[in-house]
Amino acid sequence: MTQHTTRRQFIQKAGSLACGAVVLAQPTFVLARGRAMKQEKQGTVEEVSPVEDLMREHGVLERILLIYDEILWRRLPSGAEFPPEVLSKAADLVRRFIEDYHEKLEENYLFPRFEKAGKLTDLVQELRVQHRAGRKLTDAIKERATLQAIKTPAEREKLSNALRLFIRMYRPHAAREDTVLFPAFRSIVSAHEYAALGEEFEEKEHALFGKEGFEKIVADVTQLERTLGLDDLAGFTAQFD
Repeated sequence: MTQHTTRRQFIQKAGSLACGAVVLAQPTFVLARGRAMKQEKQGTVEEVSPVEDLMREHGVLERILLIYDEILWRRLPSGAEFPPEVLSKAADLVRRFIEDYHEKLEENYLFPRFEKAGKLTDLVQELRVQHRAGRKLTDAIKERATLQAIKTPAEREKLSNALRLFIRMYRPHAAREDTVLFPAFRSIVSAHEYAALGEEFEEKEHALFGKEGFEKIVADVTQLERTLGLDDLAGFTAQFD
């Protein structure tokens, strides 16, 4: 064995011992990094906490609300044609990704912990009420996302009203969660529990939406935006002299 090889082995052993000491001293840190380590092995470096997960899902919701805006304020009033399936697919994404997944995470993992801790209980109660109202509105939108309904004045008015109510409710709903509920969540759970929830959210996401998960949902929304000409961010840049 050469002197060079011996020194290299010594350095490797010393590094292993040092890493072991860090693991023993900081088990919570290692747990919190679990998700990131998995993603690093897949060629990406990303660490997403449970709250960050929920907030970026609100980004998906906001992009769907922009689709609703386009249909409500520009296409329906002017009589401009658009593929009804765009609205149908957007409402289906709301049902599958927002209501049946995102809101269920909140209802099953966040809301009960706030209620048990006796914190923000009034807010949580109203958020639950709005979840139920949102489902009724989505039912109304899905029912009328057809060419026949869009061309029938009475049904078109009901569709417009459902879109209007949904948009008006969910923008402040998501904003209140992002600025009040989610920031307070860290204060009512331990670091260990917080990290474990991140792992659980990821598992549920992949179980419901496949390996690509969130990225696949974003791609689906992008395709709907493209159909309506909303996919170019530059198109939203204000022209003001």
